[in-house]
Amino acid sequence: MAGPALPPDPAPRLWAEGLALRRGGRAILAGVSFALAPGDALLVTGRNGAGKSSLLAALAGLLRPDAGRIGLDGQDEAGPAERLHLIAHRDALKAALTAGENLAVAAAICGGPGLAPEAALARLGLPGAVRLPVAYLSAGQRRRVALARLLVARRPIWLLDEPTTALDAAGQELLLGLLAEHLAGGGSVLAATHAPLPLPGARELRLDAFGPRRDVADGLPAEVW
Repeated sequence: MAGPALPPDPAPRLWAEGLALRRGGRAILAGVSFALAPGDALLVTGRNGAGKSSLLAALAGLLRPDAGRIGLDGQDEAGPAERLHLIAHRDALKAALTAGENLAVAAAICGGPGLAPEAALARLGLPGAVRLPVAYLSAGQRRRVALARLLVARRPIWLLDEPTTALDAAGQELLLGLLAEHLAGGGSVLAATHAPLPLPGARELRLDAFGPRRDVADGLPAEVW
């Protein structure tokens, strides 16, 4: 079986300082600070609506923070998009295209060396899906195809929103293996998750650390340890 597409160089250091976000006129994050170095794994946890997905979107440059700073290797903003992979909660796959065609489009957009679609799907346990339309796949199979995008182009920082969604036990084991290989190769992982991700040495960024239902608009900071 083909090996994983590991990052060619160690991941740049990604950091946030005093980050605040508002959505729909409501404050959802305030005072979020962390640093993610090469080989680091950071698990973002919290109740529904705590701002986990919004934080990942801001780090990927899809949302502009209302306060605070995001930096990548000393740059003022979260840096070139080609350094980051964002796999959002929704799979963002074209149902009419095959799994292989979806990955070929992702590779063309992302650029850079990586595994061929067939090899990436094999790594996710879908060796026969390359010619199957995504519309024919189960929710768990579609999630595996979405995660295979991580392998068709080399990007050192992985931002993952609920990566285990719809995965069975075998799929979760495959995912954990890919994450461990990525970290061992000098990549970094920031994952928003409700499910356990037993990655050795992973830290936790808990967005509701100081009260189960207290609103961030009251000045609730995030805590990282």
